[in-house]
Amino acid sequence: MPETSHMKFRKSSYSGATTQNCVEVADLPGAAAVRDTQNRDLGHLTFGAAEWEALLRTATRA
Repeated sequence: MPETSHMKFRKSSYSGATTQNCVEVADLPGAAAVRDTQNRDLGHLTFGAAEWEALLRTATRA
């Protein structure tokens, strides 16, 4: 698992200042790392580019 201190995580533009249920995403070469904003110390999940793109396509259809 890559070291998170070198990753640049960002919150979704849908996450407001008062929203407590957020995830953060960091772009990696050929992948994306995802973590829970409230539990950053628990680590992150890494998804390959194909899996991440499939998730985003599915989520935008909902």
